[in-house]
Amino acid sequence: MCGICGELRFDGKQATAEHVQAMADVMAGRGPDGCGIFVQKGTALGHRRLKIIDLSDASHQPMVDPQLGLACVFNGIIYNYKELRRELEEQGYNFFSSGDTEVLLKAYHAWGEGCVQRFMGMFAFAVWERDSGRALLGRDRLGIKPLYLADIQDGLLFASSLPALLATGSISRELDPVALHHYFSFHAVVPAPYTMLRGIRKLPPATLLRIEADGTRRQQVYWSPEFNCQEPDKDEADWRDAVLAAMRTAVDRRMVADVPVGVLLSGGLDSSLVVGLLSEAGARDLNTFSIGFEAVDDESGDEFRYSDIVAKRFGTVHHKISISSAEALGNLRACVRAMSEPMVSHDNIGFYLLSREVAKHLTVVQSGQGADEVFAGYHWYPPMMDSRDPVADYARLFCDRDHADYARLVEDRWVGEDVSLEFIRNGFAAPGADRAIDKALRMDALTMLVDDPVKRVDNMTMAWGLEARVPFLDHELVELAARVPAELKVRDGGKYILKEAARAVIPHEVIDRPKGYFPVPALKYLRGPFLDFVEEALRQPEARKRGIVRQSYLEKLLRSPEEHITPLGGSKLWQVAVLELWLQEHRV
Repeated sequence: MCGICGELRFDGKQATAEHVQAMADVMAGRGPDGCGIFVQKGTALGHRRLKIIDLSDASHQPMVDPQLGLACVFNGIIYNYKELRRELEEQGYNFFSSGDTEVLLKAYHAWGEGCVQRFMGMFAFAVWERDSGRALLGRDRLGIKPLYLADIQDGLLFASSLPALLATGSISRELDPVALHHYFSFHAVVPAPYTMLRGIRKLPPATLLRIEADGTRRQQVYWSPEFNCQEPDKDEADWRDAVLAAMRTAVDRRMVADVPVGVLLSGGLDSSLVVGLLSEAGARDLNTFSIGFEAVDDESGDEFRYSDIVAKRFGTVHHKISISSAEALGNLRACVRAMSEPMVSHDNIGFYLLSREVAKHLTVVQSGQGADEVFAGYHWYPPMMDSRDPVADYARLFCDRDHADYARLVEDRWVGEDVSLEFIRNGFAAPGADRAIDKALRMDALTMLVDDPVKRVDNMTMAWGLEARVPFLDHELVELAARVPAELKVRDGGKYILKEAARAVIPHEVIDRPKGYFPVPALKYLRGPFLDFVEEALRQPEARKRGIVRQSYLEKLLRSPEEHITPLGGSKLWQVAVLELWLQEHRV
């Protein structure tokens, strides 16, 4: 788990080491254990290292193999690297390290672009061929690891974070109107390739980008799961057993490390199941971590009563972290600064502060992110079962506002077309998901999940040099879940088949509890110091000069923030504030 960056030039000139060093410096949090720069001809590669696999300097990056004529930078982990290494050794390859980075290099040499089909893991990488000058950039199937791109004069920059690209001083900071529409309408999800800035794009998940020495490019998607039930002979018990077996495999894969692995334990079904499966597999002295915030009115700010049940049942070394409102408020700007893109979910600050504490004990944890999208845990899925107008129903249930409200929110020059609704329409029309519910689940698993929960976990954990592994995004588990009949997912409030599978492992009190979220009530009900903080940011001179939000709309939000809540329970004022704070923190 690291930060990668690089510059590729197409004009025959020497690549700029200063650009790469500037990007690497910004990503120090992603890799506090080492930094490396490689420059040759028109290519410069940079890397920040977090030591997880092969703690020796033999796995230092950028990794160069002179015999094969290859160099690479790699962020993430290939869980099955030992199996792949044995296969490559049988083909005659010799290894100088014991990590997964060298396996990636050799696998690319042996199997070309097809190597990614063999990888079980989360990754973003760049491989450069010395003799041809071509490069291959790739991203894992579920987009767990980020990869941002920026065109410059006769060249291309890439990095694991958007702010790293800005550090080069070579990127336009002009806002992208399409991204702005998605941010305010599509629940702050800005799908690839867009970012909030016109000059920066991101490589979509499950995508390879081949770049020739002259800059010619070819992009291909290498994975696209089917979201239709294709096994009518399976009954409920068959699906339940298959899900439990796949979860066991996914959790076990994510224990591959040369350092201890802990768990972020929220007290919900998903993270509790991870703890239970690890205990079942024989894990001892497992460190688990929970966080809680102050309550507001009757809305609790923690779920310790449930995480305590799990920690006691499985005898974990449990750490409960209580955060005061004052501490949360004092860290909000730092949290926003850690975001590669503006993200509105209240639990950003939760993950940020939780990661700060966990990083004092461990460098690797497993997390329960992704289960709601993969196994239909959200409240907007059941209404999609019988939808006769899937696009309209999904937009009504999921989107923060329709286009008419967006037009009231932003200044005239930003209004444009309803690109968010068009994005949903095109996504639902693609083959591979026939029923409305399956269209919605595919949209969420392959788009929303990538650019909301997954990005949130990556940004907030990596700000503190912490690697988060997400077993619910094991691509084989996702493929299996996509085939499970929707009726077995949405039943009884959602995640039915996962709950039934979990009954063999964890206490029923955790399974049958009311659904919870990572609660940070102070950011939903903006009052007192939190409201003052938001108002101060939004009344800065630069905020007014931007001309994004209409002043009349902003004043309405400031007068009564609790009356303006999105369909998914977020504060519309907080949404405006996060964008402005992000623009301020990154000097856009």
